[in-house]
Amino acid sequence: MKKIIEIRNITKRFPGIVANDRISFAVYQGEILAIVGENGAGKSTLMNILYGLYQPDEGEILIRGIPTKIKSPSQAIQLGIGMVHQHFMLIPTMSVLENIILGAEPKKGILLDYKSAEEKVKKISRDYGLAVDPTAIIENLSVGMQQRVEILKTLYRGAEILILDEPTAVLTPQETKELFTIIRSLQKEGKSIIFITHKLNEVMEISDRIVVLRYGKVTGELKTSETNEREIARKMVGREVVLSIKKEKKEPGEIVLKIMNLRVLDDRGLPAVKDLNLEVKAGEIVGVAGVAGNGQTELIEAIAGLRPIQSGKIFLKGKDITLLHPRIRNEAGLAHIPEDRHKRGLVLNFTVKENFILMNYYTLAFANWFHLKDKAISNYANELIKKFDVRTPSPHTLVRSLSGGNQQKIIIGREISRNPQLLIAAQPTRGLDVGAIEFVHQNLLEQQKANKAILLLSMELEEIINLSDRIVVMYEGEIVGEFKRGEVKEEELGMYMTGSKRQGIIEKC
Repeated sequence: MKKIIEIRNITKRFPGIVANDRISFAVYQGEILAIVGENGAGKSTLMNILYGLYQPDEGEILIRGIPTKIKSPSQAIQLGIGMVHQHFMLIPTMSVLENIILGAEPKKGILLDYKSAEEKVKKISRDYGLAVDPTAIIENLSVGMQQRVEILKTLYRGAEILILDEPTAVLTPQETKELFTIIRSLQKEGKSIIFITHKLNEVMEISDRIVVLRYGKVTGELKTSETNEREIARKMVGREVVLSIKKEKKEPGEIVLKIMNLRVLDDRGLPAVKDLNLEVKAGEIVGVAGVAGNGQTELIEAIAGLRPIQSGKIFLKGKDITLLHPRIRNEAGLAHIPEDRHKRGLVLNFTVKENFILMNYYTLAFANWFHLKDKAISNYANELIKKFDVRTPSPHTLVRSLSGGNQQKIIIGREISRNPQLLIAAQPTRGLDVGAIEFVHQNLLEQQKANKAILLLSMELEEIINLSDRIVVMYEGEIVGEFKRGEVKEEELGMYMTGSKRQGIIEKC
């Protein structure tokens, strides 16, 4: 096969860290190449260099055999490189067509030529199986459809090489299957795909070759047909990783969380949670499955005291906490691993040790009237750094400089160390590598063994199925299905999540 991209000895340094260390590999025309590695392994830095967002300190990139300096994303696009980011770059209030042609509008004289643009978009849609209505407004589309628009944007601009960054992170199993069908159709047309993911089962299913990064270096180049998930994980982490979850059977105890007839509004003032009833018992993990935007976030925020409720009641160990301040809920035994660790979980410009005490900095253990006890805080932070394997130069390091996996370990360590009665874990492994995922799962299971009640919200259906003792499915603010462990498979869960099936009722799609 013909080399379409060749990366030679690319090195990129940031203060105190070598993000990419003499990385070399090639991408061939018409292949699907998976790039995998731990958080902080250098994947994003490398892709940002390839897309012109960063400049390498050393090394060179060859595009179709020609040494090329990619100085900006616009130059990358001119070279036929397109990137679909994990967080979509779409304007919600604009139409599909307007988003696709934005910045590359065709003109007829001095006027925009919408007709030719629409015809071109429709042709690309037909050619690659990317069916989408050009007149639809982005905010009215599902996540899977929005992703199609992002792919159409790159193809409209003539991309021959597509970089897909964590493309299945927020998709249902059905949407993931549809995406893989699209990727294969792109491959058949000679496009080259660089696929970045943490999901090793997807790597095995969709890729032709795999490049593994660890600590900024290439630790392996593998043919997918000649390897397995265990070998990939070992090269990513540098040790054997437990990929399967072993759960001990445990009888749940008393009710810890009780929700009665809860109604919650979203940010637009529309009903997000509708007369919801739910219980979580001591020593039980209850998983909440659902497509993003079906009330899960509002439910979690209402329980944590971060969003007002319209009506209903929330009880924690029999105590009515419906109207209590978040701090009082925390003191009553509630802990919260938020789904957005940057917005809700951390203060990025604070140090590691400061983030460890965010929830209890005011207690006598760490404060004396108007002064913080620096030595006590440092000792506490060092203890948690060791216990939760946070890889940081020191407790004085700013949290923003750590990888996503280490940031998540700080949140988990902080919340678990407060010895809660109820642990809300919202998207606890989002964007994490296999080693960090293994760590999170072990800690959740240890909390269950310690008789804590756990409410788990996750977009990863495999995680929900493997960890949960009970699963509830939310659709349009309601619980449409409830299952005990082992009663349901991913495909069926996906049907409940999309509203095509409800408990005891099969509806027409």
